[in-house]
Amino acid sequence: MKKILILGAGQSAPYLISFMLENAAKHDWFVTVCDRDLQLAEQRVSDHPRGQALEFDVTDIQMRQSLIKDSDIVINLLAPMFQYQVAADCVNYGKHVVTASYTDPRVSELNNDALRKGILILNEMGLDPGIDHMSAMRLIRRVRSEGGTIRGFLSYGSAVPEPDENLNPLKYYITWNPMNVVLAGKAGALYMENGKKKLLSHCEVFHRTWAVEVEGVGQMEAYPNRDSLIYTDVFNLPNVKTMVRATLRYPGWSEVWRKIIQLGLPNETMIVPGLSEMTYKEFTEMFLPLNSSGNDVAKRVANSLAINPTGTIMQKLAWLGLFSDEKIGGNPKTAADVLVQLLKKKLAMPKGKRDLVILMHQIDAEFADGKKKRYTSLMKDYGEKNFTAIAKTVGLPAALAAKLLLTDKLQLRGVHIPTHPAIYEPVLDELPKYGITFDEKVEEID
Repeated sequence: MKKILILGAGQSAPYLISFMLENAAKHDWFVTVCDRDLQLAEQRVSDHPRGQALEFDVTDIQMRQSLIKDSDIVINLLAPMFQYQVAADCVNYGKHVVTASYTDPRVSELNNDALRKGILILNEMGLDPGIDHMSAMRLIRRVRSEGGTIRGFLSYGSAVPEPDENLNPLKYYITWNPMNVVLAGKAGALYMENGKKKLLSHCEVFHRTWAVEVEGVGQMEAYPNRDSLIYTDVFNLPNVKTMVRATLRYPGWSEVWRKIIQLGLPNETMIVPGLSEMTYKEFTEMFLPLNSSGNDVAKRVANSLAINPTGTIMQKLAWLGLFSDEKIGGNPKTAADVLVQLLKKKLAMPKGKRDLVILMHQIDAEFADGKKKRYTSLMKDYGEKNFTAIAKTVGLPAALAAKLLLTDKLQLRGVHIPTHPAIYEPVLDELPKYGITFDEKVEEID
């Protein structure tokens, strides 16, 4: 019997856990699901005879190492900050590990050790990053096989509510880790457009947006995501002149979020005593200068941000609850924690509603005969009755990779992301069986 250790049972984990348990009897697996919230882990396992739930503290070194030592493979869905500790333990005990998070640079340094141990450390094996990498590599390979030289690469990712006239004012649901939403754009963005490098600060990320038409959805807005330039090497695109990876939201999100950043709310480093006893109005007032006169916090915010006090941005900030007399409660330590609590409450997905995941690549290529073509690849996946689209599209790639390793069909070793054909070809071939498909079109351009 092979033992599978799953670390983390949060919003991105349900589909993966269900997949591993459903395949456990057929392949003689036993699945252990660990989370600091034992009740949540038990809910995910649901008394399955091939599974167990454990209360787990990743900082408990003895427990963490004991569980890893006793497993055959680790699937790590914990916060990215724990990626290195888990990977280092997996190297120490010679265990494969699959994660859905961006690769911690320290984990990349474990490559030689992983090779010596004969294990695979596979990172970025989720949705974005994950399916986006794999589908991009297959499309790039196709363009090259047709003789094209790639000059432009744009890749868009999104997890939003399905189109609905009755969406909340921000047109967004929290369907994954809300702290990731709060801290989006924190590192700024670096990309290339028409041969010119562009570097943006945190606040400017949500100011430098552009319209994108998504077939079957309508117009959305895009903002640049992290460091796009590293993918010129990752995807081996030395001749590219435009390289952009971006996030899609419904129009209006970015102008509001830019003002939230401008106020300073997404601060996860400064510990603030007594936050739970404050009202949201008192919390918001903390970010205003002393010399802003008046007792009306909303008007002072509008003046500080230089926006219309009765405009749509202020209306959305008010709807979010930033000017309310409601006590914050809970146990927040930082301003970012307060914002997380607020988003979870105000942007919860109502029963009966679905989320929507979008991945879209746009590749512009030149050919020897002088022709230019644009290749567009679009994936849309809607939530199901028991699973959100984000849980499915994050969890399924990691589950399929783990299955390949457990059934000895993936012999790659060392530290990798899914840009190797040994990974992306079999996984992409499997995705349509679960309803995840790409619509592709090619058109000539000037």
